[in-house]
Amino acid sequence: MQPNQLYSGNATADRRADYARMLDDGGDPASAAELIEQALELADAWPAFWFQLAEYREKAGDRTGAIAALRQVLVLDADDVFGVQLKLASFGASAMPDHPSSIYLERMFDDYADRFEQALLKKLAYSVPRKLAELLGSDLGADPIHAVDLGCGTGLFGVEIRNRVAVLEGFDLSANMLAKAEAKHIYDLLAVADLSLPADACGLFANGLARHRASLVGAADVMIYLGNLDPVFSLVRMLLNDGGRFVFSVEDSGTENGFQLAPTLRYVHSEAYVRAGLAHYGFTVEAISKTVIRMDSGNAIRGILFVAAKTA
Repeated sequence: MQPNQLYSGNATADRRADYARMLDDGGDPASAAELIEQALELADAWPAFWFQLAEYREKAGDRTGAIAALRQVLVLDADDVFGVQLKLASFGASAMPDHPSSIYLERMFDDYADRFEQALLKKLAYSVPRKLAELLGSDLGADPIHAVDLGCGTGLFGVEIRNRVAVLEGFDLSANMLAKAEAKHIYDLLAVADLSLPADACGLFANGLARHRASLVGAADVMIYLGNLDPVFSLVRMLLNDGGRFVFSVEDSGTENGFQLAPTLRYVHSEAYVRAGLAHYGFTVEAISKTVIRMDSGNAIRGILFVAAKTA
């Protein structure tokens, strides 16, 4: 939750909300819930307070109360800044969405940008960009490579492939993440794009950018925020020229089912689902690797890395 979302403008309500956070930090979420309810008596239209109430109720074991508070957040915040639809789905209280709201992801990563690399590389042993580059191999063909890095973030995958491509474009939903990538001076183009939108509105073909311009498209840990992969497979097919390659990762569901929403509120996919989607959109799988992609609370998170080629 970003700082500007915490405060309602009612000084008394905001003070009670601050005390509620202190109680929660001290291990007393039930008392925190009671205090945030008092804040809501003064600012009942402030969605952040309802979201905090849901968090405290959940921690206190009041699942029904948490769901009720989350539903009230959506009444007040139709854009779903807090990702409530994901949370309700994780409770089994609503249908699983195909993807989170764009504004939720944008604000989450804008807030995360300053500590993103520190958290992933040093705390979570994140290894997807390096492993994708290794799986891609050293032979990318004789012609100059035009590469597109989808969901480029701070540029971790771009760093891995920059010396092997002639042109490198990066696209991300978060302006703050793009600013971090720009500071690396490795991209020929950086721009905002929303992969959940249709091709003509997502930003990848804005300002005259051509279709079928890329010979390589990468997406490192992008699919975990896109449950249904049909739109991105279709989009990548539009980006690639014939024979172009698509290298990407998914978090492994460990099942034969399509995709599911994990307790982390990220999506996990099965190998069978990904293979079927690639085949449907005219891709041939060239290489696959099942591997640990990061750590989370001391647990190894397993993923599947793919290299696929677009058929003519």
